[in-house]
Amino acid sequence: MTPGVDLDVEALLRLRHLAARMRDIRTLPRSTMPGDIIHKRRGRGLEVHDVRPWVEGDDIRHLDQNATARTGVPHTKTYFDERERSILLVADFRPSMLFGTRRAFRSVAGAEALAMLGWRGVGRGGRVGCLAATARGTRFSRQGRGERAMIAHVGVLAEAHRAALADREPRDPPLAEVLETTERLAGTGSTIVVATALDAPGRDFDDVVLRLTRKHDLVFLLVEDAFESEPPPGDYPFSTAEGVSGWLLIDRKRASDAVDRVARLRRLGAQGARFASATAPEESLQVLEKIDG
Repeated sequence: MTPGVDLDVEALLRLRHLAARMRDIRTLPRSTMPGDIIHKRRGRGLEVHDVRPWVEGDDIRHLDQNATARTGVPHTKTYFDERERSILLVADFRPSMLFGTRRAFRSVAGAEALAMLGWRGVGRGGRVGCLAATARGTRFSRQGRGERAMIAHVGVLAEAHRAALADREPRDPPLAEVLETTERLAGTGSTIVVATALDAPGRDFDDVVLRLTRKHDLVFLLVEDAFESEPPPGDYPFSTAEGVSGWLLIDRKRASDAVDRVARLRRLGAQGARFASATAPEESLQVLEKIDG
C-alpha cells in the first residue's frame, strides 16, 4: 500500500478520534468561526440556545417574558437549528481525482475529509450515508446511525477507490451524472457534502445543482492540489483522453479559478469550501468545522 495513493481503511477508522475534537458551530459565538458557516438555516428551530437583551430588529414574538420581568429589560430567546442531522457523503473518485503532487491524491484527501465529517455525524446521533463515484459508476451505502454504519461507509470508500485505481478508463463521466444519482438517493432535507475538484461538470451541472439546493443543503469540498493553487509558471506539455496534445502556458493567475468556482456555486445556491490535498487531516479541522451536518 502506497501512502497518499491508496486509501488506508485503518487510517479512515482512526479518524473518528480526530473527528471527536471538532467543535459544534451551533454552540460557538460567530466571532470564533472565521469565514462563513457552510449551512443554509431552514427555520429558527425549537431548541433554545440563549436568552439575551432584545435589540432593534429582533422578532417581538421571541421575547422571553420571565427574563424581561426579572430584569426590567426586554430579553429575547435565540434558537438552535433543531432538525434531524442527516448527511450524505459523496466521494468523487473519477480519473481526474487520482492525482496529487504533495502528500496525497485529491481522491484520498477528499475521502479523509468525508470520513471525518461522517464520524462526527454518527457521533452526534445523526444518520450518515455514502456514495462513491468512479469512471464505471457509483457505489452506495445507505444512511444509518452509529459506528456500524460508518464502518460500512469506510468499506465502500475503500472498495470504490481500489477499483478506481485499477481502472484504465481515462475519461471522467460528467459530474452532473453523479449528482443526478445523488438526487435519487438522498433523503429529503439532508446535508449533501461532495468532495470533488469540479472537473468535467457536464452540461446539466447547473440545473442539477439548482434542483438539489431546493431540497437540501449542498456543500462542495473543492479539493485542490498544490500545483493547481500555486502552479510554478512555465510551459507544460499536455495530452488529453481524446488524443489532443500540445503545450500550455501556466501563470499565477490560473490559481484564481478556484475562487471563481466558489462564486459560481454560491450563485446556484450551493456552498463551496476550498480544501488543500497537501493538508494533513489533523490540520483541516477549521475548514471542516464550518460544515454543519
